[in-house]
Parts: sequence; C-alpha cells; structure tokens
Amino acid sequence: MTQKYEEPGLNKDAFTCPSCGAFAAMQWEPLRTNSAWQAISLAYCHRCKRHSVWLDGSNGYPVKMLFPKSLTAPLPNEDLPEECLNDYMEAREIANNSPRGAAALLRLCIQKLAIHLGGDGKNINDDIGKLVKNGMPQRVQQALDVVRVVGNNAVHPGEMSVDDQPETVHALFGLINLITDNQITQPKQVGNLFASLPEGARNAVEKRDKYS
Repeated sequence: MTQKYEEPGLNKDAFTCPSCGAFAAMQWEPLRTNSAWQAISLAYCHRCKRHSVWLDGSNGYPVKMLFPKSLTAPLPNEDLPEECLNDYMEAREIANNSPRGAAALLRLCIQKLAIHLGGDGKNINDDIGKLVKNGMPQRVQQALDVVRVVGNNAVHPGEMSVDDQPETVHALFGLINLITDNQITQPKQVGNLFASLPEGARNAVEKRDKYS
C-alpha cells in the first residue's frame, strides 16, 4: 500500500516530515536572535519532535527548506518489489539535484518491475506489449510507457530536457506507485480477502468456476 505523502511546504499545518517520513502535524515558529526577527522559520514535527529549517521568503529571500535535505518525491509503495527498491530510493535521493539521473534510474526501475510482472527482460518495450496482451489495463500501460520514454529521452541529448522540467520527473515516482498498486497491491488485497472466506464458500466458488 502506498504511504500517504504530502509535500513539505512553508506554513503548512501538516506534511510528510523530511526527518522521520511520517505524515504529521507541524508547529511553526520564527527564528529570533538578538531580539531581531530573521528570514527563517522552524517547523516542529509532532511525531519525531525534530525541526525543519526554512527560508520564509522575507527580505528578498526565496521560500526554501534549508534543513534537512529536501526529498520531495513520494515514498515508494510498500509492495514495490525488492529488486526495484534500490533504484527508486536512489532516484528519490537525487531527484532535486539531477532530474536526468533520476529519470534514468526510474526507467531501470520499471524495466525490473516489468520483469517481475511477467516480462522476459530482453526489451522493455516488448515486455510492456506482452503485459498488455495478458490483460494489463490501458492506464497502467500508459504509465509504464511514460516512465520508459522519459527515462530514455533523459539520456539522449536533444530528445527531452528533463532538467528544465523537474515536475515531470517527480510525477514519474507517482506513476511507479500507481503501477505497483494496480498490479501487485490490489490483487494481493483481493486474494487475502478471498482466502479469509469460509472454506465452504471458497469451495463453492471453485466448483462453480470449474463447471461454468
């Protein structure tokens, strides 16, 4: 299941804490030194009791989180396969400073995800086509192709400048979570619920399907 993620922002009442990763209420206070107000505000996390430090946009400064290091991409779906997780987390670490690098890593992530879902691993485009033939919904196919194409273009000069479109790269993380939710999380949840039915009811369903 995808963890709730709310991007941190100045003066928000609650967001995903950059220190502990939990969605938590935030208490804001300005930083005051030598009886003078500074262009810095502190956000106190009610979950981990730590502060994040922000430039508050006053005195000509931009609005920016100074500490801890800002990771604005969403956390991975809890069911993202282990073989994909390292690529996802590395992409998340560098997304703000290197959108091109993050896009390339996310393409590698979906290549591994496609293999996990039944692809052969020889050609990612062919693997997506195979998954479509096996009944993959169109919106999931489109999500895979978006990550594939953006990742490919990011490493080919002149194709697409993702460094100028960091919001596009950040959206790729959400698409990977969507794919994982549709193809892994939802089937697992339905399977667990079906397994919890009384044995007689499950046998009746299997008998019905066998002779239908």
